Amino acid sequence: MIITVLAAAVPAYTRALIGGERGTIPTPLVLGAACVGRVEAVADEVFNVAPGDIVVDIALLGSGDTAEPQEILVGWTGVGGRGRATRTTEGMQALWHDGVFAERALCPKECLVRLPGAGRYPRPDKLAFLPWLGIAAEGLNRAGLQAGHVVVVVGATGQLGGAAVLGALARGAARVVAVGRNAGALDRLAGLDRRVVPVALTGDREQDAKAITAASGGADRVLDALGDVPSAGPTLAGYDSLRPGGTMVVIGGVRQDLPLPYGDLMRRRLTVAGSWMCSPATALTVWNMVAAGTLDLGPLGVRTVGLDDPAGALDLAANTSGPEFVALVPG
Repeated sequence: MIITVLAAAVPAYTRALIGGERGTIPTPLVLGAACVGRVEAVADEVFNVAPGDIVVDIALLGSGDTAEPQEILVGWTGVGGRGRATRTTEGMQALWHDGVFAERALCPKECLVRLPGAGRYPRPDKLAFLPWLGIAAEGLNRAGLQAGHVVVVVGATGQLGGAAVLGALARGAARVVAVGRNAGALDRLAGLDRRVVPVALTGDREQDAKAITAASGGADRVLDALGDVPSAGPTLAGYDSLRPGGTMVVIGGVRQDLPLPYGDLMRRRLTVAGSWMCSPATALTVWNMVAAGTLDLGPLGVRTVGLDDPAGALDLAANTSGPEFVALVPG
């Protein structure tokens, strides 16, 4: 399908990606992993969207193999399954390598989710945040979040962490403990809702765990949304804050091993799970929440950029933290 790109989120780590610090990407390519757009043309065998539809591109493309799923992020990097490149993923990337940082994009039908009524939404630039919200929502689904739960978001000051805070609030969390290093972003998150309690990380696992536990009273659910950090300490501090029977879901970009204590995990009946990207069904649910006003994007800050200054856009993205983000608006 061919879509006109209305708005695409520029992740804060994009410069690190093109510098080779976040895995390999096929080159040459047009970058851009997700966006909101308008369908312009479809192939004869496409029935899930039609010309004129407003869609979100979630970028996640699967091989269709149920036994050994292989996945790529079109226009980006990231391999699902066992997390290693294979002949299948390399072949998929060779065919589908160009992303959505452009005026128009060619997209696989599997990546597009129709958003009923989105053409009437007054701020299409803010809808570029839907993919972040979808990833966070998938993690909250895996966590089994229920209304009234106390939720801890580790790495809350990034775009993904900010999306997790917004998602937890929208689902009726009794308290959301926002954990991060950026003091300004923590203040902005605390201003979203009286249920948000900020906790500043110190880098000391024991001290951070005590602070998170004091703020939460013991977490029912922990979402780790941290990026590439030098230590697993903050993630493990989140784990330490779980109350018996609690669940931690990792959804971020931490590249550290987690030494989990076997006896503690067993005796406290804890659950640790992983979640990566989001399904089309989750993306549609998030949009329905936004359309209904259950998930309010009003407090979300957006800085728009065009195609004329790529370097400036990357610099701006690198210096933008949640609950704010940079949206590329090509038109």
